[in-house]
Amino acid sequence: MAETNQQVTISDSKSSPFVIKTVEMHTGGEPVRIIIDGYPKIEGKTILEKRAYVRDNLDVFRKRLMWEPRGHYDMYGALLVEPDDKNADIGVLFMENKGYSTMCGHASIGLGRYVVDKGIVTATSPQTEVVLQCPTGPVKMWVDYQDGKSGRVRFHSVPAFVFALDKEVDVPKYGRVKVDIASGGAFYAILPDSSLGLDIRTAPVQAVRNAATAVTEAVKKAVPLRHPEHPDLAFFYGTIITDGRDEYDQKPTVQTSVFGDASVDRSPCGSGTTARVAVLHRRGQIDPSKARQFASGPTGSVMTGRPVRETRWGEFDAVIVEVAGNAYYTGTAEFTVEPDDPLKNGFLVK
Repeated sequence: MAETNQQVTISDSKSSPFVIKTVEMHTGGEPVRIIIDGYPKIEGKTILEKRAYVRDNLDVFRKRLMWEPRGHYDMYGALLVEPDDKNADIGVLFMENKGYSTMCGHASIGLGRYVVDKGIVTATSPQTEVVLQCPTGPVKMWVDYQDGKSGRVRFHSVPAFVFALDKEVDVPKYGRVKVDIASGGAFYAILPDSSLGLDIRTAPVQAVRNAATAVTEAVKKAVPLRHPEHPDLAFFYGTIITDGRDEYDQKPTVQTSVFGDASVDRSPCGSGTTARVAVLHRRGQIDPSKARQFASGPTGSVMTGRPVRETRWGEFDAVIVEVAGNAYYTGTAEFTVEPDDPLKNGFLVK
């Protein structure tokens, strides 16, 4: 079934064509489409106001760039904006098939390399510090830089916290299951594959997608959320299904994150890894001195994560988590629209 968007609020004409330029990257296989030029003016003093303005007034551009024929169902984008945090080097709005995320680790890793390589932040060796303002708050990054080349990126996101442990929910077709709920800049439900009758290392991706989506919808209905700073940030973003190997092991533990409108993360998921580390820390299952490896179910790509220090965020005991990974360039693009194209505003095939 194809979902289309035919309501256009932006004028297109041959004398004033739609042209948007992007830099294409991936982190662990998950795309990062960095939008660098061509977006209309974005109103708003704060980053949350900018996010609301883009959502309410410019959403046709998200659909043009994330949806087919220029994107695909699981495309992911990053729109660079002016930060309102004086300590930030740059601001970003994240977008995907459904809307606008509040935090994205895999995209932050890509942006870390990009801002250093473009000279937005002056490169220093052996690593360059970058502060990225995301809707959920500031993300501090360290980009390896040697011999004129950027490399691996590690980041500290906003405090990660556990919202609930062993919360029981009824999931249609899967029965009553226990989930942990945590925020790593966005809220996730986390549970082992055995609870759903799956093995994420061998199960078809569609089976994992269906199960995770069912969990997300069930948790949304059963669990009202609270965020320590802003109600706009109190929403479930997705579900992470793990292999259940929570105790420390030198081998990677496998996980698959399904977020947005049932989008399957090809990477281990940076914000999801942050949330899972918060749960492991709360349960005493992770050693801060040892970076744990987290592998993607779909691709096998690996990020590392570890708790750095304990803190508080509002009413919640929290932890600062360090996540590290690698991003790679895949190209550049210049996207256009022909005014008479009946599918110019995008569609999704589910």
